[in-house]
Amino acid sequence: MPSRSALLSQRSLILALLLLLACGFLATSLISYFASRSAIRDGIVNTELPLTSDTVYSEIQKDLIRPVLIASMMAQDTFLRDWVLAGEQDTQRITRYLGEVMGKQDIFTSFFVSDRSLTYYQAKGVLKQVVPDTWRDAWYFRLRQMQAPYEINVDVDMANQDSLTVFINYRVLDYQQRFIGAAGVGLSVDAVIKLIDNYQLRYQRSVFFTDAQGKVILTGSHGAPHDLKVGQPLADNADLKALLAQRPTPAEGSHEYNDSEGHSHFLNVRQLPELGWYLMVDKRETGTLDHIRHSLYLNLVICAMITLVVLCLLNGMLRRHRASTEALATLDSLTGLPNRRSFDVLAAQALKDAQRNCAPLVALLIDLDHFKVLNDTHGHLAGDEVLRQFANVLQSSLRQSDILCRWGGEEFIVLLRETEGRQALEVAQKIRRRTEQLTFNYEENPLRLTTSIGVSALQPGDSLHALLTRADRALYRAKQSGRNCVCSETPESGHD
Repeated sequence: MPSRSALLSQRSLILALLLLLACGFLATSLISYFASRSAIRDGIVNTELPLTSDTVYSEIQKDLIRPVLIASMMAQDTFLRDWVLAGEQDTQRITRYLGEVMGKQDIFTSFFVSDRSLTYYQAKGVLKQVVPDTWRDAWYFRLRQMQAPYEINVDVDMANQDSLTVFINYRVLDYQQRFIGAAGVGLSVDAVIKLIDNYQLRYQRSVFFTDAQGKVILTGSHGAPHDLKVGQPLADNADLKALLAQRPTPAEGSHEYNDSEGHSHFLNVRQLPELGWYLMVDKRETGTLDHIRHSLYLNLVICAMITLVVLCLLNGMLRRHRASTEALATLDSLTGLPNRRSFDVLAAQALKDAQRNCAPLVALLIDLDHFKVLNDTHGHLAGDEVLRQFANVLQSSLRQSDILCRWGGEEFIVLLRETEGRQALEVAQKIRRRTEQLTFNYEENPLRLTTSIGVSALQPGDSLHALLTRADRALYRAKQSGRNCVCSETPESGHD
């Protein structure tokens, strides 16, 4: 049996190998995960978000900035300025002009407010007179005092049942650059929200707009990220405070921040000088990294399974190795019979059983006659082959309950369980006769041998040593008697 220290050493070796294997798998998986994660994050920050911003900007130029250009063209239109300078004669001419702008440019509304008469003209006709100090007309009097050529504001449109509208209000100047009114167009806020929803659906990003003070101007139908609403400043959200430490809006470019749930977000900011707004494209990291995170989990599961398989294989190999080692330690390598070490264990148990149950136990000590002459004549390989064949003779002559082992050299020992002395002598004579009659073969050379056997039965109070000593004396007498015979010895008679 392997020693306790050897078993502990084997187990330590297995644990060390498994630990190295698991660490290798884990390190490989984590390095792969973090490398992929870093590559994806770099792609998002440096490629995806800026590209999305550029693409959305191009869409805005088509969908939102185009109305600014239309309003600019209206403000520079010689017809409009000449009509105003001529005294605003024939209202149908201006309403027809505004209607053509709406129809040809496919916009929601168009208008002109005269500074001379304070009349609000719309494609459907004269809408009203603008009045100072009223909230509905505050935009006009604010525009009149501005230095900038235009402003964009979100307001209700009286000409369209007070529907919320994005207005581009452009200052109209005469040929001497004096203010003579305001012209512009309007887009339905619902239409703009649909555009933003379309952007978000198409690019799988959150898209929203703020003014220079960080107030949300426009967003999709589901609101801006972190539940920000139109008219609400970015500073109201605690997640963005780190980005707003020095200014009301984040600086242009790409930023990274974490929300209250611990998810990473990437934010790209781009200024829209034509509108005076900031375009913000926000992407949450989790969705993008789900597939590589799942790959990591799958890799870890596979690694665990491989480690388990390796553990089973190592355990099986060590078990086989241990069994093989134990077999080598307890079996004779030449004959496959139990060796002397194994016999000590088996015999001790057999002796204990016989004494406890008062059962007979007989020892046979067997020796091949003139075996040295055979070795000297035919060689040790021939002797080894004879020993193997003789072991087969012994096994076939005994019961499974009997104990047989190679005692050493050409000597063998047998313990016959629950066998009386006369039966034991019959077994010994059977072994002797079969050996005498058998022709052993080695390289087609017939070899003949005989055997001498000493027999001794267990007596009350006997030790294993006493039993075997008497069997050895009986064997000696068998050899002295001319060999090829069976002799027995008891304490009372001395010999048979």
